Amino acid sequence: MNKRVVGDTKELLACNYLSQQGVKILERNFRCRTGEIDIIAKDGKYLCFIEVKYRSDDFFGEPQEAVNFRKQKHICKVSDFYLYSKYKSFDLPVRYDVVAISQKDNIFTFKWIKNAFYHI
Repeated sequence: MNKRVVGDTKELLACNYLSQQGVKILERNFRCRTGEIDIIAKDGKYLCFIEVKYRSDDFFGEPQEAVNFRKQKHICKVSDFYLYSKYKSFDLPVRYDVVAISQKDNIFTFKWIKNAFYHI
């Protein structure tokens, strides 16, 4: 299975998990010239930009560790484009989250990290 198929499958799992937590999914795989955001959702008053990371083992560390400074900066640029193009404003309460998915013995574990980082 290629990485894109694995990524799509795990993002769908993350969407299902978030929906069960009461989150309203607005968009998946939002793309623009600047890049892509995995999930854009509404959690209470917050507009959430959510990065999904998956690891089948911990050889390369925890999934959330892959959301480094460079990736955070990239997500923020795409979120700025989204906010301006959809809402014509930057005055919304925004949050940057990570959903880390781990797998062991065919059991998935979800870790939802709210406010994983701040706008850069």
